[in-house]
Amino acid sequence: MIRVQTEDFDTGSELEQLRERCAGQAGAVVCFVGLVREFNEAETVLTMTLEHYPGMTEKALGKIEQEARRRWELTDAIIIHRVGPLVPNDRIVFVAAASAHRKFAFQACEYMIDTLKTRAPFWKNETTPEGSRWVEGN
Repeated sequence: MIRVQTEDFDTGSELEQLRERCAGQAGAVVCFVGLVREFNEAETVLTMTLEHYPGMTEKALGKIEQEARRRWELTDAIIIHRVGPLVPNDRIVFVAAASAHRKFAFQACEYMIDTLKTRAPFWKNETTPEGSRWVEGN
């Protein structure tokens, strides 16, 4: 499941829904929650605005999720990524993988977050006390 949205998400609710969808099949659920940092490259970040290309972004995230499902025996997976204006400590990304075995769930979750950081088309603009700047991709 893939979602790109402006609104915040509830990690507990997302995990519970994932657990319920995998009832009796999953022995492990692993998740990662990314937060907006208060500083980047030794500068204070006041706000961050994430832009994306609708349709292209969801397609890229869907490919990442499908690759994880092919590589590991997952019972379910989810990627949620926020766009729009954010402030430090806001939740920005949620990635979770469910599998019969914890090793697969850990590996798939790590793969999805690491891969989306380099392959998903998001553009970040940070506002600092010195002004705004575009953040280089990883």
